[in-house]
Amino acid sequence: MPDFKPVTHVIFDCDGLLLDSETMYEQIYSELASVHGKEFTWELRMTLLGVPEADSSVILVEKLELPITSDEANDYLRQRERELLPTVGLMPGVDRLVRHLVANEVPIAIATSSSIESMELKMSAHGDFWSLFNHTVTASDLAAIRGKPAPDIFLMCARRFPATPRPEACLVLEAEPNGVLGALAAGMQVVMVPDPRIPEAERPATLVLSSVEEFQPQLFGLPAL
Repeated sequence: MPDFKPVTHVIFDCDGLLLDSETMYEQIYSELASVHGKEFTWELRMTLLGVPEADSSVILVEKLELPITSDEANDYLRQRERELLPTVGLMPGVDRLVRHLVANEVPIAIATSSSIESMELKMSAHGDFWSLFNHTVTASDLAAIRGKPAPDIFLMCARRFPATPRPEACLVLEAEPNGVLGALAAGMQVVMVPDPRIPEAERPATLVLSSVEEFQPQLFGLPAL
């Protein structure tokens, strides 16, 4: 049994961890590629995991050699997001876990590479759920700091808790390799719930699970479900 250390605070990734939005992003990116006779591959999707939304358009245009500007690609992506993201659902097990932590007075927050505008779209049908979190750090906060896999977003998220916890007192739940690397670099333990297509070598987390439903908070000194 690995030697997990007790924590007092929990930080959640959003896309693919709290929300089933990665499937929707794949659909949107595939549509953009298909319009221009290109194929959106899993390998390209891997390069976009955890990347701030403002950078995804640039990467797509460059990697797919699209005959449009990154601004035009961005306009297309944002329009499709406005149409689709409000319908996104929660991932299995997250509602129960989040409400359990709140009921037991465990401080929780979100650290995401999404913009605040995107978060508002995705959480528009889950306002009560979103309100359970102490705060959310988004890509809109990243003007002066680096995005994942740098540790900055996790350190900023920790600092925003009342009575700022030490990094080692924070546990991160992540879905993406860049987020795992960022949380580890911040000095935090990480529970990863990856897409099954992500290779084993790119899952360097403290603990890897196939679903949030498998998570046992007591392993990290938190109240058991």
